[in-house]
Amino acid sequence: MTRYLLAGGGTAGHVNPLLAVADRLRRDDPQAEVLVLGTKEGLEARLVPDRGYELATIPKLPFPRRPNRAALRFPGDYRRSIATVRSLLEERGIDAVVGFGGYASAPAYSAARKAGVPLVLHEANAKPGLANRLGARYTPHVGVAFPDTNLPHARFVGMPLRVEIEQLDRVASRPEALALFDLVDDRPTLLVTGGSLGARRLNRTIADRATELTAAGYQVLHIQGGRGELTDPGIEHYRLLDYCDRMDLAFAVTDFAVARAGAATVCEFAALGVPAVYVPFPVGNGEQRFNAAGVVNAGGGILIDDARFLPGWVDGELLPLLADSDRVAGMGERAASVGVRDGSDRMVSLIRSSL
Repeated sequence: MTRYLLAGGGTAGHVNPLLAVADRLRRDDPQAEVLVLGTKEGLEARLVPDRGYELATIPKLPFPRRPNRAALRFPGDYRRSIATVRSLLEERGIDAVVGFGGYASAPAYSAARKAGVPLVLHEANAKPGLANRLGARYTPHVGVAFPDTNLPHARFVGMPLRVEIEQLDRVASRPEALALFDLVDDRPTLLVTGGSLGARRLNRTIADRATELTAAGYQVLHIQGGRGELTDPGIEHYRLLDYCDRMDLAFAVTDFAVARAGAATVCEFAALGVPAVYVPFPVGNGEQRFNAAGVVNAGGGILIDDARFLPGWVDGELLPLLADSDRVAGMGERAASVGVRDGSDRMVSLIRSSL
């Protein structure tokens, strides 16, 4: 029996590929034991047990960015976290540690190194996070979702996708999707989503131009996320949802998308051949702009700064694009040319090569 410790979490960008890999490990070897390491505060605290995996937790330990009391406590707290994980590795007889970034990952990387346990990493963003920049120094087994990710020993494996996305047949699923979202079959669909946290400017701009978008012949499926600040204007062929737990069906009916450029979003759209306008999140280390660079350079997407995504840009750029069905179709083909559907298999192959 092979025993794996999968470390990572905090956000969906870390948890979803971790769960996709866990599912593939368990599918390929039902006897394998998969233990997940995370924190009590991250999304993994809910998603991992719901998926049927055991979750071990360590304290959330952000790397200090400025000199303060937390910075003084950090070295000792970090050593204790490493010791906790190392004990876990020994007690459970772990054969390999697989890290996906996030707060729980860095102590797991250090513990694996000290214990002599094989370490494998997956970096979901084109611009690596701090934990994986550290961990890549400890192992030659580094999988990345984007080809240009700057990490030592990086091997392009793509993004491990949820099985419902990986196996999605958009044509076969379209009737179910139309019925679920109360959409019609004789109009192309524009999907708008800022992710679970929402995207204020994106939401407001699209809502402001809902009439113009539907008048152009599209139907709009707008998943606003966040705090649900918009109210449904009751415009025909415009559907406003606060959340959507069947994104696979949303993708099945999508002909064009407007979205943030989170790593999972970019990779899922490319894998499915969905052309998109990407509006990167304007805060943070700029990773979303890097995430979209490959598909944009291939001609499968358009990048627009959050500050410029205004009603005037929709009028002058987006509406003419949507009216050009040949251009939209070509963008979809070029998006698919850089997409990867077998990221889970590729990542599992990399894990097995470490054993």
